[in-house]
Amino acid sequence: MTAASTRSSSPTAGWGLLLVLSGNMLLDALEVAVLVVALPTIGAELGVGLVDAQWLVTGFALGFGGTLLFGRRLVDALGRRRAYLLAMAAFALASVVAGLAPTVGLVIVARFVKGCCAAVTATTGLAVIATVFPPGPHRDRALSVYTLAGASGFSLGLVLSGLLTSVDWRWTLAFPAPVALALLLVARRHVPPDPPGPVEADGHPAAGAPTFVGGAVLLTYALASGPTRGWTDPWTLGALLFGAGAVLLFRRLGRAAGPPLFRAFPTLRQAALGAGALNGSYWGLLLVLTLHLQTVRGWSPWWTAVALLPASVPLAITAPWSGRMVRRFGAARLVALGGALPPLGYLLALRLDPDTGYLTGVLPVLLLVSAGFVLAFAALHVRAVAAVPGELRGRATATYQTAVQLVGAGTVALVAGLLATDSPASLASMPGIGDHRAALLVVVVTGVAGFLVALTGLSPLARRA
Repeated sequence: MTAASTRSSSPTAGWGLLLVLSGNMLLDALEVAVLVVALPTIGAELGVGLVDAQWLVTGFALGFGGTLLFGRRLVDALGRRRAYLLAMAAFALASVVAGLAPTVGLVIVARFVKGCCAAVTATTGLAVIATVFPPGPHRDRALSVYTLAGASGFSLGLVLSGLLTSVDWRWTLAFPAPVALALLLVARRHVPPDPPGPVEADGHPAAGAPTFVGGAVLLTYALASGPTRGWTDPWTLGALLFGAGAVLLFRRLGRAAGPPLFRAFPTLRQAALGAGALNGSYWGLLLVLTLHLQTVRGWSPWWTAVALLPASVPLAITAPWSGRMVRRFGAARLVALGGALPPLGYLLALRLDPDTGYLTGVLPVLLLVSAGFVLAFAALHVRAVAAVPGELRGRATATYQTAVQLVGAGTVALVAGLLATDSPASLASMPGIGDHRAALLVVVVTGVAGFLVALTGLSPLARRA
């Protein structure tokens, strides 16, 4: 460890570093929430339909999820400090480009780049905390603060989205730039330097990166365009075939490099699929409710954001105690119970119509989904890495988070495509969701699938594992 690194490990410098990393985690967490509420306004202003506008959300998720598996290679090659600072600078620049972009295509590209940068900083953040904070109470406290920042990000994103969209929707895209630059200046002082080291094997060859990301983008395109173009349309069918082929090729390349983690650790597979279903159904529901409140009920972006807060605030409040819940009740039980509640809320959402009130229709749905997240959020991550040896936990965490992001992106794309089947090109005049129950059925099926996966963790074989 260098002299600079030693200085960074002093109590004051350590908490300054934690402030930077937690602020960065907060930015990453709010990037999806800040666009969900603003989506109808942005689509109407840019003159694009929902199928095109949804890429503003899924583009970030694809960049984030597609880069996580390979971010460690970049961090090892450049060194943690250099990789972190470069990613933060690129994140700020992409935010400026997104805020000023004249076309939706350029905004989508900027959002994808921001997702890639967020994956690099997320890969670096936990590694730096593990290096600077010694094991024990100091590291536990640091991880609690870091986790709380991530859990609070979605709530803050909703609030900011409502406020900024009411002023100018472009601020929802550009506001992270000055925040990222401020964090970058503080990070230069507190992130400890380390020399670039040998690139560790991560089970995925370098050629797998473009193959995996390309396959994910093509499959997302197919899910979004299938309901509107038709599933036998040449573009849709081609995207499905080439996307599936790219993912299969990636699997083959990964198998050559070593045994897949999903096959080696069933609990990781169960947790990743369960968390992906929980996250995807949640994002899909928020998209449906946003359109319901703004285009059917005529609510402003601000009141829409306030109305959706019950879905995320309870998780932010309970995050510091989530570890105690897992230790007391067991991760498998919490995952199963938490997985059961959101589908109940999604079933309630099926009865929404233009005359349904917020207190009797929307709020019960949000509270059930929120309760599921409170119970299962931390338990899913604990279950994902519990059986994985220490030297593989970095890969396991990246695999888990990749599933969360990509299943979320795919669900949002399909929901958006189904919502757009009977809608005009402009989001501003979209009809009520009473005619779009297919989109809500996708949310229900995704949530139920996550619950069924969670139940497998309660089997005798799973308990022995």
